[in-house]
Amino acid sequence: MSRVARLAAGLLLTLTALAATAQTRQNLTLTGASPGGLWSLLGAGIHAAVAAEYPGSAVTYQTSGGGLANVMLVSDGRADLGFVHNVELRVALAGRAPFRQPYTNLRAIGYLYHWAPIQWVVSQRFADRYGIATADDLIAAKAPVRFGVNTRGNMVQELNRAILEAYGVTYADIESWGGQVVYAASSEMAELMANRRIDMTGNGLFAPDSSIVQTAQSLDVTMLSFNDAAVATVVETMGAEPYTIAAGTYDWLDHDVSTVSLGAGIVASDALPEQTAYDLTKALVENLERIRRVHTAMQALTPEHMASQLIIPYHPGALRYYREAGLVD
Repeated sequence: MSRVARLAAGLLLTLTALAATAQTRQNLTLTGASPGGLWSLLGAGIHAAVAAEYPGSAVTYQTSGGGLANVMLVSDGRADLGFVHNVELRVALAGRAPFRQPYTNLRAIGYLYHWAPIQWVVSQRFADRYGIATADDLIAAKAPVRFGVNTRGNMVQELNRAILEAYGVTYADIESWGGQVVYAASSEMAELMANRRIDMTGNGLFAPDSSIVQTAQSLDVTMLSFNDAAVATVVETMGAEPYTIAAGTYDWLDHDVSTVSLGAGIVASDALPEQTAYDLTKALVENLERIRRVHTAMQALTPEHMASQLIIPYHPGALRYYREAGLVD
């Protein structure tokens, strides 16, 4: 082969490699929630995973109102990807409140966690006064509980409402008992509890959670279990998952707590090209350690878990990768 031919062949190989790199380079937007929370950390981990697999790629994290907003942003094409909770997917798919229509064009990329359990933490003084050891006892006693349920429109608040409804109880019933339903964000609830202005908080958090640890430093607390029927009802109607918080998770918790758990994953719309979804999924699975390291609670994330979501269909590109990797049939 002549020198000119060798140079031409080398140039062709270089151009081919550059073209392949350009084809796999990702430039995607990912919508999450408020800055500084877990989802922003996960956004950074996802960007790192994709950039490691495809140098020059970027996954740009955008703040939003959270998973409910992300359903609409991704469905409408205003973001390529979004974090959405399992319970938000269930109500979006059904078109239940707060949505006005079903959202059927969402597709899963990967399930990131399902271990953020709802934790009903009640002051021990209040529990002792009304003989409360479980949620059943709270309901039976018709205790005048001042209950922090999170903010209006937040799916944690909707889960608290659904749990009560599984017991045949409404917010109006609590108020009729002399109690109060308090709409406040997580940080506000912890402060209200510490200042004895509410008796109980209900939040979906990793366990143990620092805010609950701090609350327990201010006053004695306990945590309430839900009965099996209530758990099954909430799992069926809301898409949450059954979960047990083991005794000893907090140093004051001396019993297992039966509850339900929030999960969350990455979703795209069905308009995302199949090859893009495939390349993205490959990057996440094969660089999973970059996602695990953003938070201690993410150490439990496995490729198998990423492929385990059941509420909406997986994107065909993601499914193709999971099948090739032997993670699904």
